Amino acid sequence: MKTDDLISMLAREAPAVDHRVPARRYATAVLTGAAGAVLLMACLLGLRPDLGAAVRLPMFWFRLGYAATIGTAALWLVIRLARPGATVGSRWAAVAAPIAAAWAAAAAILARTAADERVAAWLGHTWKVCPVLIGILSIPAFVAMMWAVRGMAPTRPRVAGAATGLFAGATATVAYCLHCPEMAPPFWAFWYLVGMLVPAAVGALAGRRLLRW
Repeated sequence: MKTDDLISMLAREAPAVDHRVPARRYATAVLTGAAGAVLLMACLLGLRPDLGAAVRLPMFWFRLGYAATIGTAALWLVIRLARPGATVGSRWAAVAAPIAAAWAAAAAILARTAADERVAAWLGHTWKVCPVLIGILSIPAFVAMMWAVRGMAPTRPRVAGAATGLFAGATATVAYCLHCPEMAPPFWAFWYLVGMLVPAAVGALAGRRLLRW
């Protein structure tokens, strides 16, 4: 049998590919990770007692939107990086944009704050535990999204792992917003980002091993 005939025969007998499978994997990972983060937050930390009043404040939604926007941009990167040979180019700007906006707002607020009160506004009351708690809450989303990406074909496993970890950290931060009492932009613009970068760093280190194919 000629090579061309063999290729044609194998192509005819190959099963049809369901192009909806990747979307299902990502949707499963997103929903599982988000639900796991909220459940873990509720079990370990509990909802903030004044949540009903807090949701009426614009700053609550700015803070939540900060994490959600970073998470959405990170998911976009994950989906892109899970494709073999895909590059992200300037798409990292989608992650940088909400960070830059939040930091600009935080800087403006600190500039109007008395000099002897700026450090307190930046540290808040929970800076020592905030990044650690976000890192813990990111575990469900980290595991779920690693599973989804591992089923694809990433050719840059470290970068894909970092984006996966950033998505997990942002998902955890959204859940953490339902508990955290800190509302000042100088606090959450910085310390929430530190918390998100913890699983991003873990993902970059673990990606080389977990996402190889």
